[in-house]
Amino acid sequence: MRPWIVLLSLMLVVSAAAAVPMQTSPARPSTVAPPVPANVPLLAPTVVTGVVSGPGLWKVSKDGHVLWVLGTLSPLPAHMQWESHQVEQVIARSKQVLTQPRLELKADIGFFGKLFLLPSAYGARKNPDGKSLNQVMDAPTYARWLILKRKYIGDDRGIERWRPLFAAQELYKKALKANDLSNDGGVSGTVAALVKSGGMVETPVQYRVEIQHPGDALKAFKAAAPSDIECFNRTLDAVEHDLPAMAERANAWATGDLEALRTQPDSHRRDACVNAITSAGFARQLGLADIPAQLEAAWVAAARDALTKNDTSFAMLPMDELMATDGYLAKLAAQGYTVESPEQQDATEPDIGVAPATSR
Repeated sequence: MRPWIVLLSLMLVVSAAAAVPMQTSPARPSTVAPPVPANVPLLAPTVVTGVVSGPGLWKVSKDGHVLWVLGTLSPLPAHMQWESHQVEQVIARSKQVLTQPRLELKADIGFFGKLFLLPSAYGARKNPDGKSLNQVMDAPTYARWLILKRKYIGDDRGIERWRPLFAAQELYKKALKANDLSNDGGVSGTVAALVKSGGMVETPVQYRVEIQHPGDALKAFKAAAPSDIECFNRTLDAVEHDLPAMAERANAWATGDLEALRTQPDSHRRDACVNAITSAGFARQLGLADIPAQLEAAWVAAARDALTKNDTSFAMLPMDELMATDGYLAKLAAQGYTVESPEQQDATEPDIGVAPATSR
């Protein structure tokens, strides 16, 4: 399972079928909420700011052809300024830049179709039968939610009607922002700017799922939506306890401390949320259950093609895929490619990846 790939698939299914849901008048919960404890200690993490270089690049090579891979991480410091001279110079002499693998959902329904489906899409985000969060979970769990909601979201009654999966995602997003963390620290935007300045176009790596009947997709979601309490609980755990560890990992990426990234465990929140999505009946109906395997196959094929055609290429992958014994780079190594971590390169070729750019 690759949790970074499919965590937002549920939201993508809904957004592919309709426009972004509009806010409606909030509904008041129908039952009395449990009391919220007065004092809850939440440790505020400290993250780096200013100019950072990030980690070194992984090197995949065969027959004189090289693919340089940047390991990405989420979350990262929100106020860092990433400037990697190695990445800049590698991109400048690359013939091809591969995007991170992603899911593409295709649903061509037109403007009027979106207008008609909008109410249904909004309804898919809410709990069935008009229930509020305190009616779909036990009292201790809801009490934990109220504490964190008050701290990071505030007095938003509308979110009380959302499914736990959507509420958890909103809480997580707000908690990151409040603790000076962001999804990618501007890394993807910086890479895109470097590619554009070099006159190139990124090569998309994607698995495409076409939704022929978006209305039926929404019905399938409502009828067989994920059982997402485990995802909700893991998100509460992450926001309550894991923010300092997330900050440490973010700082380790920013400063290029690969050893800290290897030893600092990641949160299991994403795994729980991915399992909630891919095990749901609607995911199997729409062909979303095998997304991880499909995206892995698409990226490995794109990497092999780039290594065959180009002397130098560049790609980005989540850091866990670079370090995992069964990750994407491990798959290439098993197929006869040489894979070297930044530490291995430092031991043999300390100046690798910083040669002057050559004309393409």
